[in-house]
Parts: sequence; C-alpha cells; structure tokens
Amino acid sequence: MLVVLGQSVKSQTKERTVINGKISSVNSDLEGVYVINAETEAITSTDVSGGFSILAAPGDVLVFSSIQFKETRVLLKCEDFTDLAFTVKLSMVMNQLQEVIVKRYDNINAEALGIVPYGQKTYTQAERKLRTATALNPEGTSPTDGRLEAGGSVSADPLFNFISGRTAMLKKELAVEKKEAFMKLLEKMFTLEHFVDRLKIPLEYVKGFEYYAVENDRFTVILGSKNKTSTEFLLAELATKYKEMIASEIK
Repeated sequence: MLVVLGQSVKSQTKERTVINGKISSVNSDLEGVYVINAETEAITSTDVSGGFSILAAPGDVLVFSSIQFKETRVLLKCEDFTDLAFTVKLSMVMNQLQEVIVKRYDNINAEALGIVPYGQKTYTQAERKLRTATALNPEGTSPTDGRLEAGGSVSADPLFNFISGRTAMLKKELAVEKKEAFMKLLEKMFTLEHFVDRLKIPLEYVKGFEYYAVENDRFTVILGSKNKTSTEFLLAELATKYKEMIASEIK
C-alpha cells in the first residue's frame, strides 16, 4: 500500500478522488518515482511495478520526477479517472555528447610527463590523518624495492594508534568531515526561509533538522547527485518525520 504524504487540499472548489495509474519506460526500474499533485502538493511514489495512487481531480497537473527520468507533467482529464489502464510514459535522462574521436597514447600521462609523482593519490585532511595513523611505515626502507635495509625498523605507530583508539577517533573525524560537506551543500541548495516557511520547521530546530537529514544515507545519495527536485521531495518526506519527532518531545 502506497503512503501518500502531504494531502492537504489548497482549493476547496474541486472534489478530489483517488486516481490509480502506473508509469512505463524502457528502464525496468520503475520504483521510487515521485508523483506530485502540483495544485495540492500531495506527494506519493511508485511501487516496484510503477503503480501509484494519489488524490486528484480533472484539471490538476501531476508531476513525475526522479533522478533517472526526465520530469514529466500530465494535465488530468475526466477520462483518466475511468481509464483502468491510465499509464504515463517516462523518458530516460540521456546526456548526449557530440562525436568525439579519442586517440590512445598509453605512454603519455601526467605521471610520465612528471606533472605528478608516480602512484600519487589525493587525500582530504581527515583521510591523510587516518592513512598516517593506520599505515605501517618502515624506517630505513629501500626506495627502490621497498625492502627493509640493515638497521631499519618498523614503526609501531599503527599498533599504538589501534590500541589507544586513535584510529577509531580519526575514522569518526573523517565521517564528520563528510557530513559537514553535505551540510554545506544542503544550505547552499535551500535557504533558511525554505526550511521555515515551506517545510514548517521551527526556526530553533532548523540546524537539528539539517543534521537529521544528512544522517540519512538515502538522502545523502540524492543530495550528492545535486538534483534539486528529487532532493526537495525527499527533504519534505524527512521533514514530516522530523516534525513528528519534535512534537513528541515537546509533549
């Protein structure tokens, strides 16, 4: 059974009923596509077979949106409510490129040209700290074959870090760094007014809601795609749950 969120009807001039339908596409993955009534802001999503149910009336516009499909808008007609096979066809998002001719030169790259050292990898500050704490760095290692030379010794730092819990601390620091990056992206995409006026989050709870949102792995995947429409829909869903949580705390 589909859960329909936010079915508050703005206009009282129309009597709305549940319309049942489904989506179709060349893509076999039809689950999780958002279906929004643009007039009432009611939101639902499709099941594994692409089916959906939502309150609507003739003249309403349904918006279909997800990461993998192009946004599609459908103006509902009276016959759509009696059509047992009411189906909306969606098109895949295709990034079409102009013709590119690629010539392969296996011996020419940034390392061969001396731009970067061989095998170099780029790390964030937290990743560098974690790598330093967990990597065994032999002192007196041969620069040519990596073997320990006479008089060399293996650093005990990784073992000490593991025993002392420093490695665990650095892993948490890396996780915090990623969450902070998601927080900055979220605040860049949506204004404070959006959280307060649109999502109805009390002003003093906005920052807490942002932390709550970025703790959701599914949300951070959508947020990382920078698809604002899909991010906004899932954000509204999380806002409903969050307001239920703070309501119970206030009581």
